[in-house]
Amino acid sequence: MIEKILIANRGEIALRILRACRELGIKTVAAHSEADRELKHVLLADESVCIGPPPSADSYLQVPAIISAAEVTDSVAIHPGYGFLSENADFAERVERSGFIFIGPRPDTIRLMGDKVSAIESMKRAGVPCVPGSDGPLDDNKRRTIELAREIGYPVIVKAAGGGGGRGMRTVHAEASLLNAVALTRAEAGAAFGNDTVYMEKFLENPRHVEFQVLSDQHGNAIHLGERDCSMQRRHQKVVEEAPAPGITEAQRERLGALCTQACREIGYRGAGTFEFLYQDGEFYFIEMNTRVQVEHPVTEMITGVDIVREQIRIAAGEPLRQRQEDIQVRGHAIECRINAEDARTFMPSPGAIDQFHAPGGPGIRVDSHIYSGYRVPPYYDSMIGKIIAHGEDRAAAIARMANALHETVIEGIKTNIPLQMDIMADSGFQAGGANIHYLEKKLGLG
Repeated sequence: MIEKILIANRGEIALRILRACRELGIKTVAAHSEADRELKHVLLADESVCIGPPPSADSYLQVPAIISAAEVTDSVAIHPGYGFLSENADFAERVERSGFIFIGPRPDTIRLMGDKVSAIESMKRAGVPCVPGSDGPLDDNKRRTIELAREIGYPVIVKAAGGGGGRGMRTVHAEASLLNAVALTRAEAGAAFGNDTVYMEKFLENPRHVEFQVLSDQHGNAIHLGERDCSMQRRHQKVVEEAPAPGITEAQRERLGALCTQACREIGYRGAGTFEFLYQDGEFYFIEMNTRVQVEHPVTEMITGVDIVREQIRIAAGEPLRQRQEDIQVRGHAIECRINAEDARTFMPSPGAIDQFHAPGGPGIRVDSHIYSGYRVPPYYDSMIGKIIAHGEDRAAAIARMANALHETVIEGIKTNIPLQMDIMADSGFQAGGANIHYLEKKLGLG
């Protein structure tokens, strides 16, 4: 087993990684910015190293500083968490070239799946269903682009090959605006991602967002842990996630799960990963693969009993998977609410000091959060300050437990989105299950 891991992240995921390391008897190093000296995982780690000023561009995205921190602390491996450099192939390559273990996929795999065009091509070869589209990048042949859109059928969506997180995409409803949309998306993609390659797909108007969690080792073994529904979104950002996805049958789960694990074997995937799909009219359409641990991984852990972060570390250490597919059993239902330091109505960030914090409890309740009474939420990073997860024997029980947990939670001194989460739990459309990705924005009057 790995002796020491440098945690190249912050907040709740850094604390989550530290806890997994402690269970495995692994020493930890917290690499942190000047603003994060009082983070819980920094205070709990065996060692800590400041890697730069508060802005993430000067600290958490500074590859030389992270590598140096690993060197001076004699770390063996680096865990990138999610966000920041977690899906940066150049960073993974630099880590491995420097003699450290990167806790994640191989650099070439990250590159393959990070480019949406090559990812879709790989999935098609593996038999994974994809959205009808251009089957490759759009070139400068305007007539061909127009003909492709006619074949696909409007509306279409133009996407940046290097995009993600809701950025680098533009929906087109009529031919008159197609070429202009392609040109704008290409220009924005080049500026934002350093890659102006764009492609085109059919725009699904009322899909759900359903994703499959996989684990794959370097010995050719791969399993899936079922699916999650992440359709409660605002501006392409997930707000509530749950597992299993409402209305997905066991036959569908087995079919898609088998295709995902087969794809893992074909591309030589290593570690934890997530295949993301749009789901509409009973059909799944692959959109991208996240080559890291997901924010919403706890709901899958709650229904399967598999510690995904611990398995990530074991896989990186070269160990084979301990579970076979037949060992994975789905038990009950789990829901996760992201808790953000923001105004629940305007969504404006609300950094500042937390005067009082009381976490909820009770049967089936889990809280993943780095905050505590007296902690000051900095203004430099994502507004998420924690996650509340509720598990119950069925979906209704999980919703009821989540509603109780939200009512119990006390966070004073800053504003949070807890009132919004309470509203969602009480919403009849959410309670019915199966709402599409536009539901929340329409509910909020944004769609």
